[in-house]
Amino acid sequence: MARAAPLLAMLATLLTAAAAGGDAPPGKIAVIGAGIGGSAVAHFLQQHFGPRVQIVVYEKGAVGGRLATISVNKQNYESGAASFHSLSLHMQDFVKLLGLRQRREVVGRSAIFGGEHFVLEETDWYLLNLFRLWWHYGISFLRLQMWVEEVMEKFMRIYKYQAHGYAFSGVEELLYSLGEATFVNMTQRSVAESLLQVGVTQRFIDDVVSAVLRASYGQSASMPAFAGAMSLAGAQGNLWSVEGGNKLVCSGLLKLAKASVIHATVTSVTLHTIEGKALYQVAYESDKGNSSEFYDIVVIATPLHLDNSSNNITFEGFTPPIDDIQDSFQPTVVSLVHGYLNSSYFGFPDPKLFPFANILTTDFPSFFCTLDNICPVNISASFRRKQPQEAAVWRVQSPKPLFRTELKTLFRSYYSVQTAEWQAHPLYGSRRSLPKFALHDQLFYLNALEWAASSVEMMAVAAKNVALLAYNRWYQDLDKIDQKDLIHKVKTEL
Repeated sequence: MARAAPLLAMLATLLTAAAAGGDAPPGKIAVIGAGIGGSAVAHFLQQHFGPRVQIVVYEKGAVGGRLATISVNKQNYESGAASFHSLSLHMQDFVKLLGLRQRREVVGRSAIFGGEHFVLEETDWYLLNLFRLWWHYGISFLRLQMWVEEVMEKFMRIYKYQAHGYAFSGVEELLYSLGEATFVNMTQRSVAESLLQVGVTQRFIDDVVSAVLRASYGQSASMPAFAGAMSLAGAQGNLWSVEGGNKLVCSGLLKLAKASVIHATVTSVTLHTIEGKALYQVAYESDKGNSSEFYDIVVIATPLHLDNSSNNITFEGFTPPIDDIQDSFQPTVVSLVHGYLNSSYFGFPDPKLFPFANILTTDFPSFFCTLDNICPVNISASFRRKQPQEAAVWRVQSPKPLFRTELKTLFRSYYSVQTAEWQAHPLYGSRRSLPKFALHDQLFYLNALEWAASSVEMMAVAAKNVALLAYNRWYQDLDKIDQKDLIHKVKTEL
């Protein structure tokens, strides 16, 4: 009888679709992963297919994925993605839609540390900061800004394309629609090579650009230019975060989509074809044991790691077989340290005189990438940042867990250390080609877009693309998929 259960479930799914007629929406959709990508795609799928579609989200950990918090001294702090750029349009829409509030930024000065001394220090005066940049690096910072703005101007077209219902089956197709061969080539060329070509000096790349890329990706200026441009854009302009914690966006979107969340690890996706119709059997393991369900559409919204068996999903019954989608990721360790900063290490024997809240690093020292005096996710109007001589909560981002000697280098003393280890971003350069979103007719890999650039907003863009791709494929609206010369098509539709 137990063996018959999956067959009965498959028949029930088929009968539901048949009874509803040829233009029926899908009966059941599975989303694997409840981070920002999975939560956003559940919302977009429900938005496009309507309220009758049943969406089931599988998550082995906590809802939010790489959006997470850690409690320190009875206050919650961001341990995952900490802030968003002002051009993160999908994230801004989510916050408004869910009735959440943007958290005010408590301003603090930044500096770049080169191992022995600060190579660049921010002041409270904008014109003095510009003069210092010019004095040290000439007009390199202007050339960088022009390069980033040109990339972002073209990238922002994606929001218009998505508003008109256009979708792309692969990452290369999406990039080509935005910036043609230039964008595709930027995934094969390094940041350093691209910037040197537009007249940015090597010294500026070593001192400033490398520090920003280490802070966002934990990687160097040899990483691909497109991902680097997205990262450098995020370092400019106004940054914001969500009052109460960024992960509230994920739980809010799942609730809005009326999605069912199953806390389980998905082990396999198997293709079944009945009367020419594809059905996908999702097998999973949970505290209650092993089970499986059948779905019309499946979206994988979690990175598939080459070196992490817990994130490996096997694909069975597909011809040709689905392979070459597991990839290498860059580990990042976030340590929240409640303690007293050792300002002497940074050249300030008197801690009262230490002026910086955010420290980025060049390639040296190698044991940490960034050090930030952070604020809790809930801050009152009267909140003030801790003074440098006071015990504060510092967020240290590093490629590996910090040894006790390294903690003692950065802190005079500390009350507690709590860590979160992430497979945060793709290890750029480890993959020969850009992956596809569409693995099969109605099987999609949302995180493919991370191989162009990896951020919370990029996952929201990928979620919208996959939802549109599934919708257009389901209703055979093929004119809305992989269209070339969209900038002119969209203008004529207006």
